[in-house]
Amino acid sequence: MSEGEKTRLVAWSRELRSVHGRLREALRVTRQALAAGAPAQAASRDLLLFCHGFCAALTAHHEGEDRDLFPAIAEQHPGLREALHHLKQDHSMIAHLLAGLGEAVAREAAPEELDRHLEGVAAIMESHFRYEERQLLTVLETLTLDAEPDAVLGPL
Repeated sequence: MSEGEKTRLVAWSRELRSVHGRLREALRVTRQALAAGAPAQAASRDLLLFCHGFCAALTAHHEGEDRDLFPAIAEQHPGLREALHHLKQDHSMIAHLLAGLGEAVAREAAPEELDRHLEGVAAIMESHFRYEERQLLTVLETLTLDAEPDAVLGPL
């Protein structure tokens, strides 16, 4: 294997960690803005932007994993199929939570309710990311997948 090929293979693990870090930071900034006590309407406008940005990025990340990354892993590492199934279930649960957050923002819910939605997203997202990293980072260092990281892991 050439040095360029090795660098490309290892990049998948770095890309996943990097995307997870950016998604964590986007959620932290949004929660911080809500906690700063902005008026409900201003908080709702900010969170509406958050849902169109962060929620779209997180959704694209999970869709790319389901469409491209997980099938490649399952083919090359069949022993991880159960873990991949659990990760896909998490994706479904997170999508449900994001939809609830989007509905709360659209109806300009009180900051306390918005924070509860964000807390739920944060808890499941963090648990999911940690599990995914424990299960997949080593595999991603040797995964053969000829695709652009933005297409597979989302354009964040």
